[in-house]
Formats: sequence, C-alpha cells, structure tokens
Amino acid sequence: MFEKDVLQLIRGLRAHKGHEREYIQTALQECRKEIKTNDMDAKATALMKLVYLEMFGHDMGWASFNVLEVMSSAKYLHKRVGYLAAVQSFRPDTEVLMLAENLLKKDLTSPDKNLISLPLGAIPHVINPSMANSLLSDLLSRVSHSSPAIRKKSIVTLYRLAVVYPETLRPAWPKIKERLLDESEDPSVTAAIVNVVCELGWRRPQDFLPLAPRLFELLTQGGNNWMAIKIIKLFSQLTPLEPRLVKKLLPPLTSLIKTTPAMSLLYECINGIIQGGIMEAAGGTTEGDEIARLCVSKLRAMLVVQGDPNLRYVALLAFAKITASHANLVADHQDVILECIDDADISIRTRALDLVIGMINSNNLQAVVQRLLKQLKTAGKQLPPTEADIERVAQDGIIPMADDDDEGTAMSVPKSERRSDQPPPLPEDYRILVIERVLELCSKDSYANMDDFDWYINILVDLVGQCPPGTASGSFGTARVGKTSVSDAIGAELLNVAIRVKGVRPEAAAAAQNFLLVEQREGTGSAGVLGPAAFIAGEYANMLPDPEAVLTSMLHTANARLPAEALSLLLHAIPKVFTVLTSDQQGPWTEGRRSYVVLLVARVVHFLEPLTLHPILEVQERAVEYLDLMRLVSEASSNHSVESVDGSVADPPLLLTQAIPSLFTGIELNPVAPTAIRNVPQPEDFDLDLPINSSLHMILASVDYDTEYEGDDNEVRRFYHEKPSVVKTEYNKSASERLEGTSNGHKASKSQDTESLLDPKALERKWLERRERYKDDPYYIDSERASGTSTPIHNILRSQNGDELDVDAIPVMELDLGQLRDARGTQSDSDRSRSTKHKPAKRAKRHFEITSDETLGGGDVTSAPAVNKPSKVSAASRPSKSLLQMDSSALASLSLDETSQGTSKLDFERRQQEEEEMIRAVKEVERLRLQMQRQAEQIEEPEAEGTVVKSRRKKKVRVGLDFDQKGEGENGEVTKKKKKKKKPKEGNGDEPVLEPAVEHEPVVDEGETQAKVKEKKRRQVTFED
Repeated sequence: MFEKDVLQLIRGLRAHKGHEREYIQTALQECRKEIKTNDMDAKATALMKLVYLEMFGHDMGWASFNVLEVMSSAKYLHKRVGYLAAVQSFRPDTEVLMLAENLLKKDLTSPDKNLISLPLGAIPHVINPSMANSLLSDLLSRVSHSSPAIRKKSIVTLYRLAVVYPETLRPAWPKIKERLLDESEDPSVTAAIVNVVCELGWRRPQDFLPLAPRLFELLTQGGNNWMAIKIIKLFSQLTPLEPRLVKKLLPPLTSLIKTTPAMSLLYECINGIIQGGIMEAAGGTTEGDEIARLCVSKLRAMLVVQGDPNLRYVALLAFAKITASHANLVADHQDVILECIDDADISIRTRALDLVIGMINSNNLQAVVQRLLKQLKTAGKQLPPTEADIERVAQDGIIPMADDDDEGTAMSVPKSERRSDQPPPLPEDYRILVIERVLELCSKDSYANMDDFDWYINILVDLVGQCPPGTASGSFGTARVGKTSVSDAIGAELLNVAIRVKGVRPEAAAAAQNFLLVEQREGTGSAGVLGPAAFIAGEYANMLPDPEAVLTSMLHTANARLPAEALSLLLHAIPKVFTVLTSDQQGPWTEGRRSYVVLLVARVVHFLEPLTLHPILEVQERAVEYLDLMRLVSEASSNHSVESVDGSVADPPLLLTQAIPSLFTGIELNPVAPTAIRNVPQPEDFDLDLPINSSLHMILASVDYDTEYEGDDNEVRRFYHEKPSVVKTEYNKSASERLEGTSNGHKASKSQDTESLLDPKALERKWLERRERYKDDPYYIDSERASGTSTPIHNILRSQNGDELDVDAIPVMELDLGQLRDARGTQSDSDRSRSTKHKPAKRAKRHFEITSDETLGGGDVTSAPAVNKPSKVSAASRPSKSLLQMDSSALASLSLDETSQGTSKLDFERRQQEEEEMIRAVKEVERLRLQMQRQAEQIEEPEAEGTVVKSRRKKKVRVGLDFDQKGEGENGEVTKKKKKKKKPKEGNGDEPVLEPAVEHEPVVDEGETQAKVKEKKRRQVTFED
C-alpha cells in the first residue's frame, strides 16, 4: 500500500487549480483511513498531512488520540511528528491531555538529549495549571543538565509554567538565580535567563534589584547585542527604584550610543535612557546635556535614512518621549519632523502628528494646519466594503489557492487598477485622527497660539466637509459626554469659539447658517454639527445673514429624523429666530405683516405637531411648550386689528414685540469652569438625610385606596394612563391656502390703506400721531424737539446754514473709481492682474478677547478643552495579554521574597518539605540510638581519683601434668605465673608511658621465649618427664 506523503499532497493541490476544495476533502478522507491503521509509519504520514491542512483552517481535533499514539512511539522520527501535531492541535482544555502527562514526564527523564528537547518544545503550548504543578519537579532537574541547550530550554519552559501557574516560579527561582550568577555558565543559557528576568522585571522590579551588579557586569562585557537590549530594558525599570544607578549607567550607555553600528541596540539605548528617567535625572548637568544632544542627533539621522520606514517610526516615537523634558532640542529638528507628515506610510504620519502638537507655536500653526487640510482634500475617501463582500468572506472563509510552479509568470493588471498620480485614499480612522489633531492644535492652552479666529472659523467649516460618515470617533470626540462622531467635536469647538470670542460671533453665526441650510448640508458626516449650529443660530439670531432662510431650513420635515440631542436644540432655536423676524417695534402693523406672521406661525405649528408624540421626553416637552406659544401668537395676530380706533396705523401686538422677546433676553451666557461646583458654599441647614416629604409613604399608601382618580372624566388620569390622540388642526388645507380667505376678505381694506398712504394729508396726520405717541420717549429723535443741551457741531451747522437746515438739499457727489484708475494709466491689464495675484490685499489684524471660565472663590479655572497629553505608561496599565495571547497579569501579585511567602504550597514544595522532615527525623533517631548505646557500655566510675581502671580479663593458667610437683622448681612443684604490672615511665611527651613491671619473674633462656609465646597463643599443654 503506497500512501501519499506531504510533498505529493502539495503537488496534487497545485495540479487541481480551481478545484482545491474537492481535492482537500478527498485528502481528508484518505487521512481518516490511514490514521486508523496499525502501521505507525502510515499514522505518522497521515498526521503530517493533517498538520499541513490544519494551516488552511481544517480542524484536526478529532485526531487528538491518534496524535497521542504517535507521540508514544519508540522511534524518534515518529515521536517528532507526534509532538509537532500536538503543538499544532492541542489546547490546554484538550481531553486527552491528561493521558499525555505521564508520557511527558517519561520523555523528560530520558538520557537522550534530542528526545528531551521534544517535550520541552511542546510543553509551553499545551500547559495548564494542573500539568504545571505535576511537571515542575521534572523540569527543575533539567535546569542542571549537562547540555547547555537543555538548560536553556528548561529555563524558558519554566517561565511559561509561571505564566500559567505563578506559584511555580517561587521554587524555580533559586535555581534560575544560581545559573545567572554562575560566571562560567554558557552564554546562551545566560541570555535565556536574562530574557526571563526581563519579562518578570517590568511587573515587580523590586524583586530583581539585588541582581543589578551581575546585570551591569554582563552589560559592560558586551558580545551579545540582544542580551544587552534586554538588560537595558530591565535597567529602565530599576533606575526609578535606585537613583544611584543613573550615574553608574551613563558612561556605558554613552559609549554604546557612540560606537555601536547596530541600529536596534542604538534605539534601545536611547529608549532606555528616556524611559528609565536617566535623561531627566541627569538634567542640568554636563553629562545630562551631552547625552540629550547625542540622542537627538542620532534620532535625526534615523529620520533622514531613506528606504527604512521602521527606523523613521521608532525615531518619531523617541522624539515624542524626549519632548516632555527637552522640547527645545526637538524643536530644532522640526524641518525633518514636518516632512514626515506627508510620508507614504500612514503609521509614520500618525506619529508625526502626535509629535507636532508639542512643537506648535503661533508662527507655524497656520502652515501646519493648512498642510494637514490639504492632505484631506487631495486624497480620496476610502469606500467602505459592500455588504455583498462582507457576506461572501463570512460564508467562504479562507480559500486555499494553488501557486504556480513558474514563479516568473507575467500577470496583466487591469487599467482600472493601475497606479495613477492621485494619492491613495486615506482610511477613515486616519481622517478622524487628523481632524482631532487640528482641533487640538488650534485650541491648545485656551487658544494661546491662535491669532486669527476668522481663519479658524473657515477651517472648521472645511473640516466638516472632510468628516467621514458613520459614528466613528477618537479621543477628542469621546472626551465630551454624549458625542458619537468627530463632527460633534467640530460643532462643540465652533460653539466654544462663538461663546468665548465675542468679536467673531457674526462669522460664527454665518457658519452656523451655512450648516443649517438644507440645500448646503453635506452627507451624513455633518449631522453632529447641526445641534451646536442650531444653538448658535438661536442665541445670536440677530447676527444671521438671512434669518428667514435659516427658519425655513429649521422647519424642514427632514429635521424630524435628527438625533434627539440635535432636535431638542433645534426646537429651542426656532422661537428665537421667529422672534427676530416678527418683533420689530418700529414697523407698522399692516395687513401684509399680519399675513406674514400668520404664515410663519402656521408653518411652525405644522412642524411641531408631530413632535408632541416624540419618544424622547425632552423633545416632546419642548414641542408641546412652543406649540402652545405659537398658537397664542396665531390667535393674537389674527385678532389684532390693522387700524387703530382713531384710524391711524396700529402697533404690532405686544405679545410679539415685548412678551416673547423677553423670554430669550437677559443675562448673557458665559462659559462656566468645570470645578466651579466645588466652590459653591453648602448651606448650614442643608441636610441630605432629611426626607423631602416625611409623609411620602402615607401618600403612596393612600393611592391604592383613593377613588378620586377612578372617574372617566378626570383629565389627569387620561393624561397619564391613556394614549394621546393625534393632534389635528382646525384647517384641512395647506398654510398658503389657509391664508387665501383672509387675504381676500381684507382686500378692500388693504387697497384703502394703500390709497390713504398716498394721501399727503393722511401722511401728515400719521406723522403727528406718531410724534404725539413718542413725545415722552427719550430715545426718539425729533428734529423739531429741543434736546436739552446743544452740541458744538449743532451750533456750527446752525450758525453757517441758518435755522432751517435741509439735509436733503446737501449735494452728494458720485465717486467713480473707474475713472480714477483710467487716469493713472501706468499699468497694463496684465501687470495689474499679475500684481493682484502675487500681492493679495492684507486684512487688518484684529484683536480678539477670549472669555475665561466663570468660577466661584478664585478656584482652578479651566478655560480650554482638555488636551490629551502623552503620559508614561505604568506597569499596571500595560495590557495583560501579549501578542501571543498569554495572560501574565497574575505574576504581578507574586513575590519572590522568602519572608513574604504565603501559606499555600505546591505539591512539589510539600513533597520536598516532607522529604526534608523525614531526613531530619532519621538523623535524630540515629543520634538517640548512639547515645543510648554509649550509656549502656559505660563503666562505673572509680572511688579514688587518679586510679587507672582496667577491664577485667580472664585468667590464663598454665597447667602441668606432673601431679607430684606443682611448680617448676627442682622439686617439681607447680608454680603460678605472676602477673605483670605496668608502672608509669617518663617519656618524651607530657603523658606518662606505661611499661610492664615483672615481679618474681623467673629467668628463662632466649630459646624458651619463642616457645612461651607460642604456648600463649595456642594454649598448648606440655608434659615433663
């Protein structure tokens, strides 16, 4: 049976171009059959093909048990395939993972170092807390392995165990520290330990401060740039804890910056100096200024490097960090930084924008803003993906496409996709970022850099046209509560300028009119600016260029679909603009004016009636209030006569000229500081715990028994419990048709009024009546009424022209500028056009006064919008998950200090403690046994001091066989041998030397001496004749 290997699978996939799905399904079916066989080679081959297909998104979780079978093979090649498949397919929650635990422990204890590397490479991918506790003891023994590669992998694997189960780091740290302090350790193992320490150090740097001498030694030794980068990063976390490190680290870091050719090490040295506070701590000293200038010069060199956008990006990041402490040094290089605003890479543009904020001033503000606005105008807008494209991607997923064997195959590019001179479209998030940065630049420090607010109003109008549609927003927009798009931020900024700067309110009112006109609204991106524009139009309605056109646009039916916040502001602005149009006190109340007012009221009522049923309570409340007010105005206007009782022209209704305008006039609204509420004094008798109504519970309880509201005729109950009916007007025609009857009915009186106005006598009579009516008004100017005191100019005119001064008789000369230009005749038309083109007319510089925030008691005043300033990222604010989705937040609460260890211990620690206790117990038992044995063998003490005590020995008797004689004498008697006594003898030492003393020792020959010794050893019996 010949199975396909991975190479044949890839070739077959390329051969079935266009039918990849069918081929892959066939290959999966073959793999299912092959992996169930008993042949381990076939299993490994099928597993290898599944690993390849898994990269295309085909799940191989169903083969997890087969992966375990291949892992347990005795052959190294099969085992390697099994571990690769486990890394690719196993997860911490895989069911068969508990079966693989013993296999991992077995392979970890293997004498073959190649075999040990397999579980060390797989454990970090499949580890879970229970396995971490079980495999800890086996991994700790591998840290002392003879092979440096095994030690290096074991240390890295221990860090992965600590991420999953932080308590495993405490017993492992002594061994890791021992390897780090060993100067004879392999450099690769030391580099691995430094990586682990660096990853642990940014969470709890105080635990690694004792390692600073060894780390400094490794930094100065050099030889490994990557290890030096890690050490510098770790020192940037240690310098805030130990300020003495600043002076110690400056010389080696300066030497590295000057001498290293590696750009990565150069940037990390500069970044470590900035983040560690070394530059700020050394500020003001000669060394500090030298290192700051050196860093800035090296970063400038990175910016001017062509063809390497990565260096430009990191250089801009470092420049932004240096700006906080040495902004003057960064400002010297603004030429190369501003060039990055137009870079082709969007990320570089973004970082340049963040950096420009700290370099802006009144001289370069307009140039930078115009440059950014030009980017938005010249680049096209990126079209959002269509729903069909999104649905197709969601259904089809990733489609594997076969590559051509011929890599040089030419491809024809359609004409529509060919590159043109037009800049590529900008993404929406970048457009939003540019708009936010423009607002932030202009409003920085209460508009400290703003000299021309007229120009700023025009910039805001242009920015609204560049807003992308949708509800995306960034930091500047979200800083305000309730804002959902960047156009809301533009509207809020326009409103802020209009309120604070009084001299620019006419321009702001004109800009608000431009936003409110229906025919000039631009897409959905400008919807957020309608609310602030309506507020400006209502608050400064007398400054609108065309208030009638603004009111017509406000009453458009499309406005009913606006968001509730914008619609409520629009409803509040309608009566204000209506008041400006109808509250003229000087104009006569004619039939035409009455018809005009009634028409406006009818249009307002027609717009407000549907809004009385709006689901938002604020919109509904304002609609009901202003609807009732407009109905009062309609009734007053219709019933107010055009002519007075004496036949003169009637005055307008007081409701229009005085009552309604008084609702919107009074104290001018000024900005209030956000901290003003803190300065409001609290009343002495103010008690928050005191109930507002002590009998509230009784009132609520009596509602259940009160039958007063049960009647059907009760208006209050109907208002709260019954659905209101649609409000209908008494007219069934349009507003213009409703007024036809009124205008026809008064046609005769209107013609009579026109004829009376042409009669000189009628004009004189009305003039006399007006003079009589305003005779007591001090503000009414009357040429025939004496004015109290005569002014000097009045005396001069009266003395030169007499008592009768006819102002209309003064001749007025017409000034023809065209003749004046022809009289000059010094320039041709082309010269004049050229001079006009190159020398535009300069506007007079205006002085603007910015209103500050109102507050109480001289508290903190915040007169500008909050500006987002870059701040240092603390260790606690870092993301808990890295790019590999490893949650290491639990390491922050783990202390490596032995005195602060908790009561909970790992299984490994408990076993180790039990073994140590067992060893101590065995030693104690052995000591007691020896002590008891010595006491049992001890002899009683002698009575007299100084007497030598000797152990008793058995008596040795020499027995003779001569029964007649008992000695060795002549008579043949047998005699007993006398004992030899030892007596002290002075020797060379301090201690006495004992020698045997013989008493009554018989004289023996030399020949007999040897025989006597033998007799003592053998205990022989001799017979004498």
